[in-house]
Amino acid sequence: MDIKNILAAAIKAAAKKAIADGKLKEGALPEVLLEVPPQKEFGDFATNFAMQSARSLKCNPRMIAQAVIDNLDCAYIAKTEIAGPGFINFYLKQDWMYDMLAKIIAEGENYGNLVSDCKEKIQLEYVSANPTGPLHVGHGRGAAVGSALANLMKAAGYDVTREYYINDAGNQINNLAESVNARYLEQLGQTVEFPENGYHGYDIVETAQRIVKKYGDKFLQMDEGERLQQFRTIALKEKLAALKEDLAAFNVEFDVWFSEQSLHDADAIHKACDLLRERGYLYEKDGALWLNATEHGDDKDRVVIRDNGVPTYFAADIAYHRNKFERGFDRVINLWGADHHGYIARMKAAVGALGYKPEQLEVLILQMVSLYRNGELVKMSKRTGQSVTLNELIEEVGTDAARFFFTMRSIDSQLDFDMTLATEKSNENPVYYIQYAHARICSIMRQLEEAGIEIAAADKLRLSVLQEKEELELIKKLGEYPEMLQRAARDRAVHNVAHYVHELAGLFHSFYNQCRILGVDSDLQQARIALVIAVGHVIRHALGILGVSAPEHM
Repeated sequence: MDIKNILAAAIKAAAKKAIADGKLKEGALPEVLLEVPPQKEFGDFATNFAMQSARSLKCNPRMIAQAVIDNLDCAYIAKTEIAGPGFINFYLKQDWMYDMLAKIIAEGENYGNLVSDCKEKIQLEYVSANPTGPLHVGHGRGAAVGSALANLMKAAGYDVTREYYINDAGNQINNLAESVNARYLEQLGQTVEFPENGYHGYDIVETAQRIVKKYGDKFLQMDEGERLQQFRTIALKEKLAALKEDLAAFNVEFDVWFSEQSLHDADAIHKACDLLRERGYLYEKDGALWLNATEHGDDKDRVVIRDNGVPTYFAADIAYHRNKFERGFDRVINLWGADHHGYIARMKAAVGALGYKPEQLEVLILQMVSLYRNGELVKMSKRTGQSVTLNELIEEVGTDAARFFFTMRSIDSQLDFDMTLATEKSNENPVYYIQYAHARICSIMRQLEEAGIEIAAADKLRLSVLQEKEELELIKKLGEYPEMLQRAARDRAVHNVAHYVHELAGLFHSFYNQCRILGVDSDLQQARIALVIAVGHVIRHALGILGVSAPEHM
């Protein structure tokens, strides 16, 4: 029972009746927008519908507002008033809250699982880090936000497929093999010059050590080309396995792991270029092939095949996006780091050149993450002296805190991650504050069981006994959950879920401190138990979207 939809329908019906009765002139009616007023004395909801209608109905907004009020038919309205130039303020009977709570109780764990009008088949690609080393904290933010966004959109009724693009072709994999080769030779006492574009992480040394331990000097007998090919296969398999393991431990899942190499094996890159040439968007210049990207909104044309015949990374990305749409996706959402912002225009240009609408590609940009410990910026790992890895962050603060802190800010803003706060067991730590609310709910349920108090059936509840301010505010907040999810999914705003569940936890803590459950009248006790159970459902649902656990003990 969405009270805003009920009110909106009643307002629209009232306006139509006023037009039919000749009280208002015929005209197009706008969408009814309802907001919660900033101050309670202005009612439960307010709308500017009369002002929005003034031009099409050719009438003073206050007269439109009065005509709407005169024709309103909604059992939940206690009174209405016209404010200012034509706002309508609605004061509702509390019955609507009890009816809404009854619906929430009836839906139970399914409350928050919505049905969307969107019929698009959507692909969401996130993380897609090169499998050449461990994930760093920037990847961690992308992993947390991407997986939470997939969870959110699924809860809101969208058809979403989660995908990881494995960059297992090209120079970065060649550089990986050369790096492992250099470290392997060093382990066997040889003096080598480390490759200029090699990877210097300690994980490369560990890979070489494992190869020596398993194979000894076996690979010294091979010529360098063959050895590099062996190390390319071994290192890529190892790095990809470690990457999958780390993501799984971070509650990050994918439906599809897509290999870039598969595009090369299927000659998909040259086929995509052939299509662009047929469509008249490729031309030759200085021995290279260029995409006429400026025709589709980019600031300059882009090379897709170099003068030596080797495709660019951009060419592979074009083939990959063509493949996405050929698999039947109507919308493609990419989650990229801030350093890829300049890549958006050219990718949209390529999508347009392929024959799709550029707006079918949606790119979300994640801003940077800075780590702080005890108020000081953390730049390097204590263990390795290099960038802090996602695994190291998880070891220090835990998966739940890491995921919540990564998702609690808009992706448009840089994230200052306070590792000290993330480990505190205090109300200042938002994830602890929320999880403690859930643990309190579980504690209440254990106390009721120990006291032998049975939970009443839904049809036996007298919810109208809930009259305390803390109870009513909690009910209202629960009622906001579906609409919040719809907006957050539409706006790709995972942080709204984090904000909501933090506010809900705060209202529950206030309720807990003011409203007893044991030792009160039976009807009141049962109504409060039902309210507590409903809050537990919603906290678990919201934390589940964020990929954060809901512990029963703290």
